[in-house]
Amino acid sequence: MDDIFGQALLDYHKGNYTEDLWTETSISEKDEMPLPYLFRSYKEMPEIERTALDESRGDVLDVGCGAGNHALYLQQKGLNVTAIDESPGAIKVTEERGISNAQNIGLLEFSGGPFDTLLLLMNGTGIFAKLDFVPQYLEHLKSLLKPGGQVLVDGSDLQYMYDRTEEGAIWVPADRYYGELDFVIGYKGKSTPPFPWLYLDERLLEAYAMEAGFEFEIMVRGENFDYLARLIYNK
Repeated sequence: MDDIFGQALLDYHKGNYTEDLWTETSISEKDEMPLPYLFRSYKEMPEIERTALDESRGDVLDVGCGAGNHALYLQQKGLNVTAIDESPGAIKVTEERGISNAQNIGLLEFSGGPFDTLLLLMNGTGIFAKLDFVPQYLEHLKSLLKPGGQVLVDGSDLQYMYDRTEEGAIWVPADRYYGELDFVIGYKGKSTPPFPWLYLDERLLEAYAMEAGFEFEIMVRGENFDYLARLIYNK
């Protein structure tokens, strides 16, 4: 499969920026994703991301690191950071930007650590893919943590994307959880096959986290039903 996301990051990193990525989901039309935003500095990040970075401590695993913005900031603060991403191009960019430990690997295949902090940002719940997979991912996250370690993950409740009844309820699909979407990324005339991506509302994430043995708290809430959660696992 073409590494469309990684190629876009490499083009921008190498000074070959001519167009942006675009994304499309099963409930929304094409939307541009500006490449400069994927290389944003700490000051340019939303409050949810800045809070997650401020709260990061110890040995850190940055899951789905992209161009390495979060890892780079934390490494410059003196933290020991490992960055992972399934995109080879993203890892190449991350390494060239100065991250000393970056690996081209998926989360479930990764077995390093243990870590004090696991970072899953930019709708980090998306990596869970489907509701049915959430328990499996949470169990794996626990295996990567030191005693008392934390998972800092952001997510979003997509209720605002759906029509409402006169009583205020939302019209949702009958065959799946309303935050389960098919996602497509495109760049320079190419696009990925649709892949599953999960937008998990905070109440449901809390229920899964508590069932898995985590302590759960909401750190920040954004303006569009988005949030940053902290999951702590005391073994």
